[in-house]
Amino acid sequence: MPVAVIDGQPLHYVDQGSGPVVLLGSSYLWDRDMWSPQIEALSQQYRVIVPELWGHGESGQLPAQTHSLDDLARQTLALLDQLDIAHINLVGLSVGGMWGARLALLAPERVNSLVLMDTYLGAEPEATRQYYFSLFKMIEDAGAIPEPLLDVIAPIFFRPGIDRESALYQDFRKQLQGYSKERLLRSIVPLGRLIFSREDVLAQLPRLDADTTLVMCGEQDKPRPPAESEEMAGLIGCSLILIPQAGHISARENPDFVNEALLTFLANHA
Repeated sequence: MPVAVIDGQPLHYVDQGSGPVVLLGSSYLWDRDMWSPQIEALSQQYRVIVPELWGHGESGQLPAQTHSLDDLARQTLALLDQLDIAHINLVGLSVGGMWGARLALLAPERVNSLVLMDTYLGAEPEATRQYYFSLFKMIEDAGAIPEPLLDVIAPIFFRPGIDRESALYQDFRKQLQGYSKERLLRSIVPLGRLIFSREDVLAQLPRLDADTTLVMCGEQDKPRPPAESEEMAGLIGCSLILIPQAGHISARENPDFVNEALLTFLANHA
């Protein structure tokens, strides 16, 4: 995998295919494999770039100067500058959408189109924030994700009816289990705190281009329920697509539906 040095740390990314650039922003706790079906489908006619979040996959630890989601947006722009890429079509899921929308607000001239998937640009509701912070504290104290916690965290990302013996579920659970103490304490937990204490930028959403923005959400997304996506699509004035048979990681739970929706949208806007 190619690597760029950003803010003093190695940022690993996928760079596959050729044509207009589609940049895929991943969810927290997922590496590039989250987008496997999309990389395969989109790279037939687009140049697909997938940066791995700090502390995820092969990327280095969270740089010291990363304090907010705006910093993640700035770091992604720095990657595009290093790759000499002027314009992108940005598809961001979960935290990928949170920093993705901020990037589009920060540098609208760089973004031809924007897809916000299973994400929310408001602040984290206080009760949820406190809950996630309590999980981070348990992980810090243990220096690992304790076994009982694996069965609390893993299901959050999928529709309630997922087969927990499926490869998709089991592979993700194993990945959570495999994080080293150093990675958890230096990157995963601090990044999580940064995500869940984010500022509310809903008031800025009307600045996004309604014609070149699309909101998508898994019908059964628990952490980012469809009501949040409906609210954002209303503020932007853009279309909303609900993804059947999918929870939070809709790109993996219903990849055929997601691929078709993305290819249709990109055909009109990329």
